[in-house]
Amino acid sequence: MSGLAEALRGRIAAGGPLRLDDWMAACNGHYYAGRDPFGAAGDFVTAPEISQMFGELIGGWVGDLWTRAGCPEAVLSEFGPGRGTLMGDLQRVLGTLPAGPGTLDLHLVETSPVLRAAQTHLPATWHDRVQDLPDDKPMIVVANEFFDALPIRQFLGGAERVVDVDGDGFVAATLPSDAPPGEVCEPGLAIMALVGERLRRHGGAALIIDYGYWQAQGVDSLQALRHHESADPFAAPGESDLTAHVDFAALARAAGDVRVSGPLPQGVWLGRLGIEARAAALKRRATPAQAAGIEAALVRLTAPTTMGALFKVMALSSRDWPVPAGFDA
Repeated sequence: MSGLAEALRGRIAAGGPLRLDDWMAACNGHYYAGRDPFGAAGDFVTAPEISQMFGELIGGWVGDLWTRAGCPEAVLSEFGPGRGTLMGDLQRVLGTLPAGPGTLDLHLVETSPVLRAAQTHLPATWHDRVQDLPDDKPMIVVANEFFDALPIRQFLGGAERVVDVDGDGFVAATLPSDAPPGEVCEPGLAIMALVGERLRRHGGAALIIDYGYWQAQGVDSLQALRHHESADPFAAPGESDLTAHVDFAALARAAGDVRVSGPLPQGVWLGRLGIEARAAALKRRATPAQAAGIEAALVRLTAPTTMGALFKVMALSSRDWPVPAGFDA
């Protein structure tokens, strides 16, 4: 039995069954602290790892918005930047823009020592918490597959889902609750309340890309991935990636009085930003094998049967900033 499993058994023995959000926080904290989970050798692949086109288009989106806002002194932040792949592609595009009166200073929110080490090619300042970001200037945030990994609570109608000991392992159980049915991501709501408050005071925007829904589709979206396969979220704690679908409407409400754009299916949004033209340009300079890979990546990112419909894109922006690109068609 792993050290984390022993520690969780001890917590349950001392205080009773763990709430699901406590379980997720402990398991994902351990999981991300000690590994690079991305790519074929890891447990899952994210859009930036599939193709440079994803990060490049987001780079164009950031640059366009910042330019139309007058190029102010601003903070550019990514929440949960992984290996730094998206931000590397994004900054390559920003580097082609004409110099403006202000600058975009890069600040990354990352708690994993392993992933911070993978991000050292980026000229950034690192923070453990969103609260620690500079709070004296506009902010542009990118959060790709960040909110899905935050801990959730599950209410089943008269009960709350918890985790208890079952012999040598763990099992889902319930405790009485008066809360209405549904899933609630309290850390995600707190982060969006903070982001929304800063957007209202200083200006800026937040781009959220994740899998999820606008209105609740049920009360059990918890899932675990290990070696690119579905796994039991209560087996081998800390060895699988635990995620849940994102409630975009709840995040938008938590942000308060800001402009809400979307959510749109990822494929639609990338199409509006010109991903097909970018793919065509890349293929013109590619070998036949490379061109086939670019086309496969395009399909994977945009087709309704792959990531194109499952993943959604939403932007929250200050009402005195321009409408972000891709949402005004």
